[in-house]
Amino acid sequence: MTTQLKLARSGQITPAMAAVAAEEGLAPETIRERVATGTVTICANINHTSLKPRGFGLGLKTKVNANIGTSSAFPDVKPELAKLQAAIDAGADAVMDLSTGDNIDYSRREIIKHSTIPVGTVPIYQATVEAIKNKGAIVAMTGDDIFRTIEKHAKDGADFMTIHCGITQASIAKLRQQGRVTDIVSRGGSFITGWMLHNDKENPLYERYDELMDICAAYDVTISLGDGLRPGCLADATDRAQVEELLTLGELVDRAWAKGVQVLVEGPGHVPYNQIEANVKLQKQICKGAPFYVLGPLVTDVAPGYDHITAAIGGTLAAAAGADFLCYVTPAEHLGLPTIDDVREGVIASRIAGHAADLVKGVRGAWDWDLSMAKARKALDWEKQIELAIDPVKAGRYRKERNPGGAEACSMCGNYCAMKIVSEYLGKPVEKC
Repeated sequence: MTTQLKLARSGQITPAMAAVAAEEGLAPETIRERVATGTVTICANINHTSLKPRGFGLGLKTKVNANIGTSSAFPDVKPELAKLQAAIDAGADAVMDLSTGDNIDYSRREIIKHSTIPVGTVPIYQATVEAIKNKGAIVAMTGDDIFRTIEKHAKDGADFMTIHCGITQASIAKLRQQGRVTDIVSRGGSFITGWMLHNDKENPLYERYDELMDICAAYDVTISLGDGLRPGCLADATDRAQVEELLTLGELVDRAWAKGVQVLVEGPGHVPYNQIEANVKLQKQICKGAPFYVLGPLVTDVAPGYDHITAAIGGTLAAAAGADFLCYVTPAEHLGLPTIDDVREGVIASRIAGHAADLVKGVRGAWDWDLSMAKARKALDWEKQIELAIDPVKAGRYRKERNPGGAEACSMCGNYCAMKIVSEYLGKPVEKC
């Protein structure tokens, strides 16, 4: 089996590349060139038959991911399928199945089957759950157990997989030397670290990286190099452990590309506003322009219930600085499993952040969208405004509920609408969008 990366290097424009080019309004050859250099990734497992390919990376629209999946408290996959559809309807570009509930295999296969957008998974979650069930403890898990799970996810059609290859004994030593407030907040990172410390061994995902690349290449799975040592609070941001892991990830990017495997690199979660740009530029330099996938970043630790807002603030700056892919954060972050409404709010907040950054980056079509909205507002064309809204469902509901009778101006201004008054006195004809 060959991969999108290998085909791009050979000069071939694949159907997936052509589809991404059409979606982005760019020339197919432009997409091929960027896939060939690793600066654009197309997450498209050969076994995900319902997929409409998406591109992530240089010069493309900032993409948004939604996390879904079962938990031990809520093991039923049906609500997660409803969340999948809600995420797609809200404009998400990818979802990650983070299932840890009963029958993880069934949940994953159902989500992939019903998803038209790329699906990511975190195989270490399943390997850990099964180790506890079958062997009584996480630390009893073996490297072979982890790799069997990874291959199963790849066969099932996972388009990208978060693999925590960058946690090494050296990076753990950095963490211990400097100390942290919140230590390790990545679930996958904590599982691997606990296993390494208990067994006094190196990370098998790092030691057997070439074997991992062979699995990814066989199914054209994009490896999403996980940031297992990402900071979990502002006080821990941009510390030695985080940077040590990033340096390792940079080396692993090179090794993945050498095997023809596409790469995403995951980035930090909690970062003070004034450190975000530096984090993005550091990643881009060390990882040679590989697409950067960030969680938020969240710019304060004190807003539970509103963390979709703290993440959108950080996400705008991160994307404007060069991040390519935003993992959403919902209002339920740090509090509980998100509902369908939380999923929708999280996706929309991240999409707003991404679009605001696309305006700065000059992404094709971004300014045209805003200009069309401005013209619709000038014309008091409510139907067009709702059509152009990033969330037309909410915009339409507000318009209907708060403007009984469909008045020409909104109920906020009524007869004193600035747009209407100035147009009349300037005698300026309304420009239709």
